[in-house]
Amino acid sequence: MYKGSDKICDLMSHEEDAIQIISRFGLEMGVGDQTIEQVCASHGVHTPTFLAIVNYKVFHQRVIPADIDLPTLQRYLHNAHTYFLDFRLPRLRRSLIEAIIPADPTTKIPGLILRCYDEFVDEIRTHIEHENAGLYDEHEHDDQRITDKLTEIKNLIIKYYPGVSSHETGSKTPAEEGNVTYTLISVMSDLWHTEHDFSDHCAIEDDILRPALTKMKPQTHRRHQMPETEELSERERDVLIQVVRGLSNKEIADVLCISMHTVVSHRKHITRKLNIHSTAGLTVYAIVNKLVDLNSLE
Repeated sequence: MYKGSDKICDLMSHEEDAIQIISRFGLEMGVGDQTIEQVCASHGVHTPTFLAIVNYKVFHQRVIPADIDLPTLQRYLHNAHTYFLDFRLPRLRRSLIEAIIPADPTTKIPGLILRCYDEFVDEIRTHIEHENAGLYDEHEHDDQRITDKLTEIKNLIIKYYPGVSSHETGSKTPAEEGNVTYTLISVMSDLWHTEHDFSDHCAIEDDILRPALTKMKPQTHRRHQMPETEELSERERDVLIQVVRGLSNKEIADVLCISMHTVVSHRKHITRKLNIHSTAGLTVYAIVNKLVDLNSLE
C-alpha cells in the first residue's frame, strides 16, 4: 500500500495507471524527489483521498479513509469524464474508422460496427451527464450495460469483421497490408484499455463515492455474469429478420400474426441468447448468418 511519505516518482515509474490517476487529480510531471504528501499539498489535493484512489486501482483493495474529501473525489471523477468524452472516445472512433476503411466495400458490416460504437458512446455520454448532475443512484446499473456494449463491439470485430477484399489486397504492398493489420490490432488493444479504464472508473464510483455519499455505509457491488450464447428458435429468427428490416413491434406482430406481447418476449430472448443489445449488432449477426439478404437492407 502506498503512503503519503512515499516518493511520488516511484509511484509514477512503477505503476501503469499512476500517470492517468495523477493527471485526473490535476497533478503534473517534474515532481523531483518530493513525497506524495508534498506534491498533493502543493496542488491543493487531499492526500488521503488521492491515496484511496491509488491503492484501490493498484491493489484492488477498498480501503476508504474516514476523512475522505468529497470535493476532491468528485473533481477526480469529473476530470475522468472530460477525458473520456473529449479525448479517448473521439480518438478511438478515428482509429476505428481508419481500421475499417480498407474492409471489403461490398459489405455493410464495418458501417454497422461503427454504428454500434456510436451507440456505445451515446450510452456513456448519458451516463456521465447524469453523474455530473449528481444522479448516481438513479443509474446505478448503467455501467454493466455500457461495458456489455463495448464487449459486444469487440466480439463483432473478432467474429464478423470481413477484412480486406482480395482485389484490394492485391493492390497493396506487403507494408501497406501490414499497416492495415497493425491498425486493427491497435484498435482492439484500445478497446480493451477503454473497457478496463471505464470499468475501474465505475468501480470507484460504486465502491468509494457512493459509500462516501452515504456517510461511509458499506455497499457491495456485484457484476452480472455474461449469459452464454444460445441457438435461436425458428420463430425467434423470424422476429429477428423483421427487426433488422426496421419493422416496429406492432408491424412485426401483424406480419407474423402474433401478439405484440409475444414479439416483445421473443426480442428479449434474442437479446439474451445472442448477448447483442443493439439493432446494428443484430443486423451484423443476421447478415453473417445469412438470415437476410444484404441488398434488401437500406
